[in-house]
Amino acid sequence: MPDILNDPDNAVRARLLQFAKNAGANDADVIAVRAQNLDVSVRKGAIEDASRAESFGIGLRIFKGHKSAYGSSADASDEGLKRLAQQVADMADAVPEDKYARLATAAESATTWPDLDLYDDAAPLDVKSLAAMAKQAEDAALTQKGISNSDGASAGQGIHWLGITSSNGFNGAYAHSSSFLSLSVIGGHGDAMETDHASTSATYAADLEVPDVVGLRAATRTLARLNPRTGKTGAFPIIFDRRVSASLLRTLSRVVAGPRLAKGTSFISGKLGEKIFADSITVIDDPLKLRGLRSGPFDAEGLPVMRRAIVEAGILKCLFLDLRSAARLDMPPTGHATRGLSSPPGPAPSNLWIAPGTQSREDMIAAIGDGFLVTDLMGASISLSTGDYSRGASGFWIEGGKIAYPVSEMTIAGNLKDMFLRLTPASDLEFRDGIDAPSLLIEGMVTASR
Repeated sequence: MPDILNDPDNAVRARLLQFAKNAGANDADVIAVRAQNLDVSVRKGAIEDASRAESFGIGLRIFKGHKSAYGSSADASDEGLKRLAQQVADMADAVPEDKYARLATAAESATTWPDLDLYDDAAPLDVKSLAAMAKQAEDAALTQKGISNSDGASAGQGIHWLGITSSNGFNGAYAHSSSFLSLSVIGGHGDAMETDHASTSATYAADLEVPDVVGLRAATRTLARLNPRTGKTGAFPIIFDRRVSASLLRTLSRVVAGPRLAKGTSFISGKLGEKIFADSITVIDDPLKLRGLRSGPFDAEGLPVMRRAIVEAGILKCLFLDLRSAARLDMPPTGHATRGLSSPPGPAPSNLWIAPGTQSREDMIAAIGDGFLVTDLMGASISLSTGDYSRGASGFWIEGGKIAYPVSEMTIAGNLKDMFLRLTPASDLEFRDGIDAPSLLIEGMVTASR
């Protein structure tokens, strides 16, 4: 097992960086990623599958003047590292110049970073323990009247290590643990069957929800979907349940990302400092959230990170920028760079959420005469350049301030520019997935049966 405290791949990164310099690199950076995972799948009380996986990869980016190239390998031997360095150096000679791509300067790079409590040092769970969790959740669901079968339950635990070393002097690494439990069950019989699921995930296994709770939630969701009808066609208020509301937040993260803005292909281009949401909407990005599912003490270019308001009281305050997209927009970077082993850095959110409102979801429903509570989305026709939005949806029709019946095979449509300005957040925010939002009410979207 790699040494958690002593950065298991520090020496490998240092060797590859030296080989890159020997191959003619003016500047270079190295990223190493190592992972261990154990997953167990159970169906109807029996273990169907158990898998343990270990992986290692190392990525190199080389700069020769304004030319840069990148590549990766799983071979940590000196021979393999030298070969990778020479191959990437040769590619850098062949590609065109890019005046915007660069490493961070020493002054820009993080020099210290906090302990975000991302490593679960409790004894790791074994196959027997993970299987017991999955069985417990499945049993809790199958004991509910109307649940007829199981699609299976899974539990798993893992840890990944990430380290970055750069010719600008930056050198940092951290470990991040994760645990999860999920299941899917079937309700009804014959042509009237429906399925739904539930899950829980956390950095620390002790922070997972109790398996019985997860199982009962999957059963409740499945039973509520039985005997769906077709909803109404027209313009109605729609509530995005918190199960799906974060999809709007993911779309936001794409249209405020530097590369798209630099190309002019975002419908909010030029809107920094302007109102793009309702006054009630504040969006927070926080990579420093303790035990956060998407937390990290520095970004993939070695820059310091911080909590930021992306949107504050409806006003767009901050973009997601890596070094290259920041240079293209003539703006400072925001510390949002992520990176794969064989790709250049690009910006992405960390722990991202919409701040909760003051009204409960139940009170929102009670105030609606006719409307649609969306609990599941499928398919997508979303134009990030115009904001046009159309998706398949299912959930529940609201009549007289109450949930009346389940509906399926519906389409919802609108334009994100208008939708954002009409959003009202409920008070039911929960941190479950790393990108999270409370239930969101949007007035006057178009609904239609498919």
